[in-house]
Amino acid sequence: MKIKVERSALMKALSHVQNVVERRNTIPILANVLLRAKDGVLTLAATDMEIAAVEQVPADILKQGATTAPAATLYEIVRKLPEGATIELDHPGGDAQLALRSGRFATSLVCLPVEDFPALQDGVLPHRFGLKAGTLRELIDRTRFAISTEETRYYLNGIYLHVTESDGVPVLRAVATDGHRLARVEEDLPEGAAGMPGVIVPRKAVLELRKLLDDVPGQDLVEIALSDTKIRFAFGPVTLTSKLIDGTFPDYERVIPRDNDKLLRIPKRDFAEAVDRVAAISSERSRPVKLAIAKQGLTLSAASPEQGTASEEIDADRVEYDAPPIEIGFQARYLRDITDQMADGTRVEFKFHDGAAPTLIRAEGDPRAVYVLMPMRV
Repeated sequence: MKIKVERSALMKALSHVQNVVERRNTIPILANVLLRAKDGVLTLAATDMEIAAVEQVPADILKQGATTAPAATLYEIVRKLPEGATIELDHPGGDAQLALRSGRFATSLVCLPVEDFPALQDGVLPHRFGLKAGTLRELIDRTRFAISTEETRYYLNGIYLHVTESDGVPVLRAVATDGHRLARVEEDLPEGAAGMPGVIVPRKAVLELRKLLDDVPGQDLVEIALSDTKIRFAFGPVTLTSKLIDGTFPDYERVIPRDNDKLLRIPKRDFAEAVDRVAAISSERSRPVKLAIAKQGLTLSAASPEQGTASEEIDADRVEYDAPPIEIGFQARYLRDITDQMADGTRVEFKFHDGAAPTLIRAEGDPRAVYVLMPMRV
């Protein structure tokens, strides 16, 4: 294999695929990226056996062929080359090293046999539909913070993507929960998605996909194909394939409260900034921000034996509340994670039952996203 390729194009593709590589693994080939040169295209591929990323880059192919090279090392070398540089990659075959030259710089990298690289087979993916990149970004952003990292409840370690009905209208819904909070977001059902099974997309695949979507215009279409065991996202020159979590997502509808009758409305920005200021007094996860809510206004407070106390009042003219007074506590980060998904100009709606029951949270006028948050003892 012998090729010439622009540094910027190669670096962008390497930055995408090398993120998939598992840094701590016992199988040496999984630390490598597969490089295959053919028909004017350099194809790069990496996998950790759970997720596979493939990206194509235009290149001047002087000699067709394939090899593998250490993904992290190759990326660091390319990243440190000057902008606008042309890179030549030369691998004569066999046990030879991969020669990389650019200007006066030259290096050689130890390769592993292409035959050792796992075969990237998607299998049959019968369900296919498209989602705009902006829509997919929104589904991920508004749910990923609630994905559980507890390995014992592995079936919560991802986003549950499924088809259901909302007010009699079919929708594509994404749900994530860690047992302390729940995020449920839905979009209009895309054409072709009606018969898809409910699937749990693993956390790592969600995070890698989200990084890749940063470079994709919002109106571009992401082609999604899936089966009961795998899902593939394809857009532009990039393909990301992931195994799905083999488990049953719990009946999340049971934890969404239906009889919370105390409604608080408050400007999102006022509330989020007050939470930030009050929470600065304590960084401990076990210490909540307390909300004392009454018709006269809202008082937020926090206390720490080591740091002291903090409180802030939000006047009644900024708060809409017409119910008996209530006191309730929440972890500050959980509140921020939810309000971060809402625009500054909107108001946050809280629906309470009492100080110990789950609270329903949403942005006023946006029925597509619903959040549930468990309170903490205050």
